[in-house]
Amino acid sequence: MMVNYTAEGMANIEDSPDRLDDGKSLVESMGGEVVDFYLTMGRYDLLVVVDGLDDDAMAKVALTLGREGAIETETLKAWPEDEYREIIAGLP
Repeated sequence: MMVNYTAEGMANIEDSPDRLDDGKSLVESMGGEVVDFYLTMGRYDLLVVVDGLDDDAMAKVALTLGREGAIETETLKAWPEDEYREIIAGLP
């Protein structure tokens, strides 16, 4: 999940670590895990790697976090190398 702070999120940036903890708890409550978290430079402010959620659960996480108003999210589905190799091997 790529994340950008909103104006509200920046105005309350000191609360960001607590919001991260809440976000991790949300992901865990839905059966997933936050595998990695990065503060980034460039187009996005943060990168959060989440594992163990299906697409519907990930959408619920993104919508729940977004409605709080501090961040805007963009999700990106990714396949690990072993699954990538299986996909390529299965091409017609």
